[in-house]
Amino acid sequence: MTTITSVSVTDIRFPTSLSMDGSDAMNKDGDYSAAYVHIVTDDPDLAGFGFTFTIGRGNDLCVEAARQRALPLIGREVAEVIGDLGATYRDLQSDSQLRWLGPDKGVIHLALAAVMNAVWDLAARAAGVPLWQLLAEMSPEQLVDAADLRYLSDALTREEAIAILAELAPTRQQRIAELQGTGYPCYTTSAGWLGYSDEKLRRLCQEAVDAGYRHVKLKVGANLDEDIRRLSIAREVIGPDAALMIDANQVWDVPQAIEWVNALAPFAPLWIEEPTSPDDVLGHAAIRRAVAPIGVASGEHGMNRVLFKQMFQAGALDFCQLDSARLGSVNEILAVYLMAKKFGVPVCPHAGGVGLCELVQHLSVFDYVAVSGSLEGRVTEYVDHLHEHFVEPCIVEAGAYRLPMAPGYSAEMHPASIERFRFPDGDYWAGAASESSSWRKSSIASR
Repeated sequence: MTTITSVSVTDIRFPTSLSMDGSDAMNKDGDYSAAYVHIVTDDPDLAGFGFTFTIGRGNDLCVEAARQRALPLIGREVAEVIGDLGATYRDLQSDSQLRWLGPDKGVIHLALAAVMNAVWDLAARAAGVPLWQLLAEMSPEQLVDAADLRYLSDALTREEAIAILAELAPTRQQRIAELQGTGYPCYTTSAGWLGYSDEKLRRLCQEAVDAGYRHVKLKVGANLDEDIRRLSIAREVIGPDAALMIDANQVWDVPQAIEWVNALAPFAPLWIEEPTSPDDVLGHAAIRRAVAPIGVASGEHGMNRVLFKQMFQAGALDFCQLDSARLGSVNEILAVYLMAKKFGVPVCPHAGGVGLCELVQHLSVFDYVAVSGSLEGRVTEYVDHLHEHFVEPCIVEAGAYRLPMAPGYSAEMHPASIERFRFPDGDYWAGAASESSSWRKSSIASR
């Protein structure tokens, strides 16, 4: 029997702050990073890969937490681990001493996501299929057994969850065939980072239009006059019929959010994303009432399924933006998708961070095939950077994700990328430290 012999976790950081990629009103200088998990087995042809996403400092905390989370996997048979993915999740998640540091939130929960993402990747690789297909081939009962439905029964019962999945089960193959032809629609944030010049914004918006995108998102929230100027440029380039979304990345209080969004209403944004604290359920609901018909979107910092339950119950969201590396992997994501279906809220997953596009393509395909059965109001984020570091990068054509077909969760990085960007001793970071030290010595000597 194949056995898990070890689990390694690596701190990988990319210097995106140098080009202002990822810059927004709250996060001005992020270095996109991953706590990267590699599950090693005694079968050289079988492994599992996963990660969680951060933006630099503190990634080492996630790495150590993931090492702690993964310890119970070592020495176990692969068939046991992947044979009941719900039980494996509950086993890792239930460590009471680690849970005390959360529970179900923060670094500890990010670590659970990283490890369980690697477990799900291992399961799909063992089955020889992409993750979306692994999920699409599971019965409603199997999917609900894997989902984390704890604390949700006042919003979604097990019986309701099974009924939601059973309704679409007979027609799953029809929607798979459709997506094989059309792909899954996506929007681009690549044009809209806050640190970009007006010239770069204009050029990237035009490139997005030329590439077939009908949805473009811009970062806002640092300066209202600058937002008005930048949205004017974007709307001029993409035209009146394309969808324009705006994202404040949590920077406003509730009254300020309402005032600011209404000032930007002439540009007809489809949604305002993360207008205030990601934990403020009632604040999101108040903003939603005050800025309609502009929609409210949030969820990339949604710490767990319970917060999403409250968002749905309070009528706080027009668009749900779950994150594949913040929630507790597929097990918790399944629960959010099922609640979103019951409450009639389209899920438009957050992506863009290193590797997130690779993961969410699987989730969005599964949602359409097995849960929502609809593309109405649904579009998944895409950002065109860092994909070259992945063995099976996502493919986007004409504003749509093509179906990933390689076995697994598309999470494996190239060994050369790991060696170069491993922190702090990878080739890039060791070289950067050496250059910085030389500069400091030269500066001191010249005084």
